[in-house]
Amino acid sequence: MAAPRRDTRGIVDAPELFARVRFRRREPAEPLRPYLEHYWLIDWDLPEPYVTQVVPHPSVNIVFQRYEGQEPFAEISGIGHSLFTQKLEGRGRVCGIQFRPGGFRPFAPAHPATHWTGRRVRHPEAFPDAFPDLFPVAFSGTAPALDPAAILAPDDEDTRVAALDAFLTGLDPRPDPQADLAMTLVDRIRTDRTIRRVTAFARAEGVSVRVLQRLFSAYVGVGPKWVILRYRIHEALERAETDRAIDWAALAADLGYADQAHLVRDFTATVGVPPTAYAQAASPGGPTSRA
Repeated sequence: MAAPRRDTRGIVDAPELFARVRFRRREPAEPLRPYLEHYWLIDWDLPEPYVTQVVPHPSVNIVFQRYEGQEPFAEISGIGHSLFTQKLEGRGRVCGIQFRPGGFRPFAPAHPATHWTGRRVRHPEAFPDAFPDLFPVAFSGTAPALDPAAILAPDDEDTRVAALDAFLTGLDPRPDPQADLAMTLVDRIRTDRTIRRVTAFARAEGVSVRVLQRLFSAYVGVGPKWVILRYRIHEALERAETDRAIDWAALAADLGYADQAHLVRDFTATVGVPPTAYAQAASPGGPTSRA
């Protein structure tokens, strides 16, 4: 796997977020890289509340979180169909693990990926039989001994990354050729703009649409059509923030939409505002509603 991505795809109003919080992506240990996109670390100390929003990737995340006035906790965050919104205030810290689409199943083989889709499941329900010895803290019943503070407490960033490596390594992911195939296919969708229709994609891969849909359901958590559409919106969102003279009709055609109206409809349904309004708000001096 290459170094962590540098793009801002999926982050709504990325410049505003980066101006308010300390955001970093870090690479996992070598044995974990086939399964992961990256770790993502956020720290904040805000004088006033701030609302961050993300158009979710087709990825499962494990997120360790600490908010002022609350006990630290960990949760599995499945793929979200709608805009993800989180209010940040005071001081806090998040250490997240973003899996490659299809890369989470080897760590949790008991359930198909759709089991997590649209859900945010807190520890210990997420892993009822996992890691009892990974973090040696007291626990009762069958709850595993995961202490989120062991991940979140160290101020040294390298120590936190090492703790994430140890946590995932302790889950002992099992090689799974079907997971490898799912990750490869989603990467192909992400990087190849000519992939616009599920039927043509399945034909090119030498499988039926039904087989492709079953694979995505079991290992990604959403269907191939959803993945194609989501990556289109990610690109449109990033272009809206970086290209002040964007030609929406040309972009719609470039992304495989039948016309500009279809892009506007999908963008508005996902982000909550039409693309032209978003681009205007994202321009220097444009209006903002982030707090």
